[in-house]
Amino acid sequence: MDKNTKDNLEILLKGVAKELNLEIHSLNLLTNQSPIIIKIIIKKTNEEDITLNDCSRFNNPASNIIENSNLLKCSYVLEISSQGVSDELTSERDFKTFKGFPVNVELNQRNSQTKFLYGLLYEKSKDYLAINIKGKIKKIPFKEVLKVSLCTLKD
Repeated sequence: MDKNTKDNLEILLKGVAKELNLEIHSLNLLTNQSPIIIKIIIKKTNEEDITLNDCSRFNNPASNIIENSNLLKCSYVLEISSQGVSDELTSERDFKTFKGFPVNVELNQRNSQTKFLYGLLYEKSKDYLAINIKGKIKKIPFKEVLKVSLCTLKD
């Protein structure tokens, strides 16, 4: 199966998702399976959690558009799911939900050396990220933060 088939399927399915206020987070064709598996991970446009009902609402229109497109000439299994939980904090909601949790912060220092900090998530504003490192609050300009990830508690 060529890349054009996947790209064309993704274009069609993005249209279906948009009508349902959803987005395609990823689409993978597992062609080494028999029948092939079409794995679609969806998310809501308003960043709310995906429910089983959302996956179900997307399934029938997605299946219909795939069938009517004639892009696939073989049998397939369609799997619709959510992103699940990620360790990386990206949304405002993530930063509020995980306040007080242990995080690793990957920094891009001005001298181009990447540095990691570990502490408890204290606060995030539009300008800075604050973490509690052994009882001291460290404010990091947000423009220096590359990535914030949840981690396990260290001694």
